[in-house]
Amino acid sequence: MLSLKNRMAELEQTYIDIRRRLHSNPEIAFQEIDTTALIEEELKSYGITTFKNGDKTGIVGILRGSGQGKTIALRADIDALPLKELTGLPYASKNVGKCHACGHDIHTATLLACARLLSERKDDINGTVKFIFQPAEEGSQGALSVIDNGFMDDVDAIFGAHVWPELPGGTIGVRRGPMMASSDIFNIKINVKGGHAAHPNKTADSIVIAAYIMLGLQAIVSRELKPTDNAVITIGKMTAGSARNIIPSEVVLEGTFRCLTPEVRTHISESIERISVMTAQAHCATAEVKFKANGFPLINDDAMNDLVEKAAKIFLGEKNCLNVPLASMGAEDFSYYLQKKPGAFFRLGTVDDGEEYRLALHNSKVLFSEKAIAAGALTECGIVFLYTGSDINKLL
Repeated sequence: MLSLKNRMAELEQTYIDIRRRLHSNPEIAFQEIDTTALIEEELKSYGITTFKNGDKTGIVGILRGSGQGKTIALRADIDALPLKELTGLPYASKNVGKCHACGHDIHTATLLACARLLSERKDDINGTVKFIFQPAEEGSQGALSVIDNGFMDDVDAIFGAHVWPELPGGTIGVRRGPMMASSDIFNIKINVKGGHAAHPNKTADSIVIAAYIMLGLQAIVSRELKPTDNAVITIGKMTAGSARNIIPSEVVLEGTFRCLTPEVRTHISESIERISVMTAQAHCATAEVKFKANGFPLINDDAMNDLVEKAAKIFLGEKNCLNVPLASMGAEDFSYYLQKKPGAFFRLGTVDDGEEYRLALHNSKVLFSEKAIAAGALTECGIVFLYTGSDINKLL
């Protein structure tokens, strides 16, 4: 039998082609019908048992090895963004206003390649592998649908990956501890009597109060947190007023805050409420604050991260396994899985020649190196063999 690297080299173009099919037909959160069907067809052709994600889109494949052992899960997200693609690629999105500008097509093709490779080696695997193709990562908490449908109940550890336009194509990025931030939503509603702009003495001014609150919230990070704590608070939307000469009776501020530890997350939420309510009171008004959780800080288990690093170095070489020095303040619903079971999240380098490969994620012109598919698939296979105690020498 060919070594894993040589077999992946034979199959690489197949999964590049699958990635391009997915890229040309992007589907947004919980609408990934064609994507799910393609994945299911592929998994079944490998002899992998499939289960639908309840009444949602997404699908889970299960591969049982010949030996007894632990159950390991590998996850790829499959949804696209509601964004017009401007790459000019020959396989660009055919679905107007939708595109894979976050690389989930790369993730899906990578995990399918891994599933194919492992299905050919199932007699060498101790334990069970779950391939989780999750819907709705982009803001819709699709991970919760997978958890609610029971697919994590018997899992011992879980691993996932995400493209990263700061690392060269074909490399893997690893990081101990915090990898990505939590992302919580908050709304602040300020209420006053309201009145005429010519008579400000007859009502508290909701616009002025909103301005004081916004400035006060910015002092949380700079003056209430330790300088070594990473956090960001952003007001992205303000709804106020109907005319220039009316002091509105209501102003609504909408924002998010992001951080890397549960302790900072709690501190920020308490501070947002305190500053908003008390600032309003100081100006003879009231304020109501509502929060919506949108993911926990994504914190890698050290032992699981070390296992990813070892797998990457075995199959890609030490020079292609890179340390990610800084956590991202972006959020990932993979963090929900890590609240249930130990695991690790790693990066797939996607930089190639051309500035478009260095654009930020969610940019309508961003490009991704397809070298990431083979690098990711090989690493994921290595993770499975190392975690389940299977003989990794059989892959070399």
